[in-house]
Amino acid sequence: MTLLSRRTFLASSAAGVSAGFTAPAAEPDSLRTRPPKRTKPPTKTVAVVSTVYWYLSHAYHIAGRFLDGYMVDDEHHFPEFGIGSVYVEQPRNDLSRDLAKEHGFRIAPTIEDALTLGTGKLAVDGVLLIGEHGDYPYNARGQKLYPRHDYFRKIVGVFEKSGRSVPVFCDKHLSYDRLKAADMVSTAKTMGFPLMAGSSLPVTWRRPELELPLGVKLKEAVLASRGELEIYGIHALEALQCMAERRFTNTEAKPPEQGVKAVRCLQGEAVWRAGDEGLWSWELLEHAVGRSPSRNAGDIRANCRRFQRPGTWGNFVPGPIAFHIEYRDGFRATVLQLDGHLADETFAARIEGMAKPVSTLFWLPPPPGAAFLEALASHIEQFLTTGRPPYPVERTQLTGAILDYALESRATGSKRLETPDLDIRYAPPADSGFMRGEYVKPVK
Repeated sequence: MTLLSRRTFLASSAAGVSAGFTAPAAEPDSLRTRPPKRTKPPTKTVAVVSTVYWYLSHAYHIAGRFLDGYMVDDEHHFPEFGIGSVYVEQPRNDLSRDLAKEHGFRIAPTIEDALTLGTGKLAVDGVLLIGEHGDYPYNARGQKLYPRHDYFRKIVGVFEKSGRSVPVFCDKHLSYDRLKAADMVSTAKTMGFPLMAGSSLPVTWRRPELELPLGVKLKEAVLASRGELEIYGIHALEALQCMAERRFTNTEAKPPEQGVKAVRCLQGEAVWRAGDEGLWSWELLEHAVGRSPSRNAGDIRANCRRFQRPGTWGNFVPGPIAFHIEYRDGFRATVLQLDGHLADETFAARIEGMAKPVSTLFWLPPPPGAAFLEALASHIEQFLTTGRPPYPVERTQLTGAILDYALESRATGSKRLETPDLDIRYAPPADSGFMRGEYVKPVK
């Protein structure tokens, strides 16, 4: 028997592979590495009103899809809408100036200028209000005081002055303050312009692709989540509500009451005691965490206790955290922020008549692409085109108000707070609109 040296073996192996392998022909168009430029100018324009426009910010991801387009199946797609102007309140590390030179849009010194393009009257076909990221203070409840409501009122001022309006999208929750959010919804209804709001969680991919039928008899639900108290709290609540709303049928003539009776926020060891006492279900949490690809080894209590919060988090709140929600029809649900044990959002629910709970992961493709914001951008494009939001803005109003009450509860010693103003009605969409199929596809 002759033994081959490592060098001889590698050389002979390479030769064999070379002899029997033919490299595939190069892709004629490199859509994933060098996407095409627009060949036709957009037929309509939007104004971007933002706090910041830096690399990987929400404005970068959402507005960027309107500038550079994005892949739809195996084709590169450009929206009908292009960016006409960008207003940035805090231009630190700003990209909009360079992008304006590349794409030819207007850098606006004010929100009014962004909407009027310097003409003195409304001159765009839609508005993207993206008040996320930037240097803004936190209040005593741990809420970051983003100026979304202030921006909205200035947008409305242009509408009133111009005598007409256009669709407005507001990224994430409408406002940290439930009264300001209610004002935004009622103003849009009174003036008659379409308003869409919300985060990417309800429309991102699900693993598995769980779509609860309308009218499903949910008994209880748990949403496992993570992250900064308010900024990720709204993501978790929206993920929860897009599932919880399926308890009702789509009756737009008389929308069902999706409202909430009471909210309570628990913290630290009180969270585990509440699970032991049956306020939320350990069984459901087990099923939810079972969908998490990020889950840690070891005991959940120890992992959460040992977690060191990043210095970039503005509200230093030790976990775990629980938002317990009592709905007006008797349904109960709990959001659990479990930093140290997982770093994603997973859902589990018990359905009447089913032996085992149902569960899913809200899958968020990571940066730098952050395709979950692409999923949101595709729905925004649909909204701007049709003037119809893919889901009612009242969902976002409700989830933001639940969060406001939860943070008030935490700040007042975890009191159970009655929520008489959350008698909010809306009809759930027939299709919840989450992204199906695979985002990552091989080149054909």
